[in-house]
Amino acid sequence: MLMLMLVLRYALGGPPRWAGWAYSLASALTFLAYALDASAARRRAWRTSSEKTLHMLALAGGWPGALMAQQVLRHKSSKAEFRAVFWATVMVNVAGFAFLANPYGQA
Repeated sequence: MLMLMLVLRYALGGPPRWAGWAYSLASALTFLAYALDASAARRRAWRTSSEKTLHMLALAGGWPGALMAQQVLRHKSSKAEFRAVFWATVMVNVAGFAFLANPYGQA
């Protein structure tokens, strides 16, 4: 997916300069949200992040961090329904990125 975004960046003229920082920050925040939620789940404590919150963070550009958290923390990686919605948020985000990267989106 990241490779697709890089190809889109060069093919369509490039996204705004702030996009790289925004994705990095959103990914870090999303990874942290997954880590806190995973920790609470292991302790059987009150969950700090709902699935809806995790999906919204992914949609807002944090999907690389979410994907990393799913693999590293093994959190939310086996729930089929959650993963289906997660991949839908990735596709919507990539479409939004492609729009921002083209001249029409920058106008």
